[in-house]
Amino acid sequence: MSPPTGARANQRALRESIKRLIVERGLGPGSPLPTELELSQELEVSRHPLREAMKALEALGIVDIRHGHGTYVGSVSLGGLEDGLTFRSARSINGDLSDIRDLLEVREVLELGLVRRVLDAEIDLAELERAVRAMEAEAEKGEYAPEADWRFHETLYRPLGNELVLDLLRVFWRVFNSLDRELPRGESSPAVTAGWHREILEALRAEDEPALRAAVDEHFRGIRARVTAELGTAEEPQEPAER
Repeated sequence: MSPPTGARANQRALRESIKRLIVERGLGPGSPLPTELELSQELEVSRHPLREAMKALEALGIVDIRHGHGTYVGSVSLGGLEDGLTFRSARSINGDLSDIRDLLEVREVLELGLVRRVLDAEIDLAELERAVRAMEAEAEKGEYAPEADWRFHETLYRPLGNELVLDLLRVFWRVFNSLDRELPRGESSPAVTAGWHREILEALRAEDEPALRAAVDEHFRGIRARVTAELGTAEEPQEPAER
């Protein structure tokens, strides 16, 4: 694909100039940006392309346009990432599920990598217990409890103090939850899902790192089984043809 030229290239360059201005001036989330007139003069552009650039940056969360009040530095949420991953994963449902498996692998690597930090953190075990019991209660009725599921994971990782990690895990969890009814069930059931979380909690309670790693791995093994269920026949070894 050839690089963008003309108006597209100019818009990209203008967006980069605005981002560079924010960084170089040390403007944090909520800080006011120069007025439209001031930016037009400083960046040597007319108001129309400047407004188009601002709209694009607003969609990314980089700026926050408050009509009648001005433009401010945004908080740069991961909403765009979530939308993109949800679209790619939904598209993958009708294909070979490869995008979903790739996303699951990233989530698994991240959560397994946090096991030691989770053990060292002050985790609210009582809140984890409440979340697991809520999942178990719904499972007795044959129902899955998504709110309790996310509350479990949020309680597990919020004490780490890394908001980016929590935001990423929230995005990954929401993407999978949005596709839950469309994915093959495999051996998964509400009771099995609750059981995975119970094992994680008990290993955490015992401060047993190998057991916690095994419980987290089992949790992901179950999810992996769901996104590879449709490929089971393709992955089985083929009998050699008779000669």
